[in-house]
Amino acid sequence: MDQQKFISKLAEIIDASNAGILSTRDENGITHIRWMTPILIRGRKGVIYAVTPQNSRKVQHILHNPDVTWMIQTRSLSQVINIYGKTNVIENPSLKTELLETVGDRLTMFWKINEEIDEFVVLETVIEKASYYEPLKGSSYTIQF
Repeated sequence: MDQQKFISKLAEIIDASNAGILSTRDENGITHIRWMTPILIRGRKGVIYAVTPQNSRKVQHILHNPDVTWMIQTRSLSQVINIYGKTNVIENPSLKTELLETVGDRLTMFWKINEEIDEFVVLETVIEKASYYEPLKGSSYTIQF
């Protein structure tokens, strides 16, 4: 599987599931995982975005150690993607606007959970490596970026 086909599969799965699990490590090396809404922006290949409150613990984890893992899967678990990369914390207003225009309607849960949010930041994960699994078929692919 090449990068282009992988990105197409990733987009399909994100569009269908609207959720992914982000794993970070804190300053003590303890792993923290949480559900997030992964966002792809057409034309920006090899990058996954998400939004989070500026004062969230995950921001501190990423600033300390930018290495993260995403797990994104279909609801039926017939396709599972693991993504490994480095994440940047971005406060760029134009990128925030672009993300909200792209997927603002899919962030309902984010706004419910963060009603009192003053500021949010963008998490930009630059994909270094990805694994694509089809457990029921016993197939897997690793893609380098």
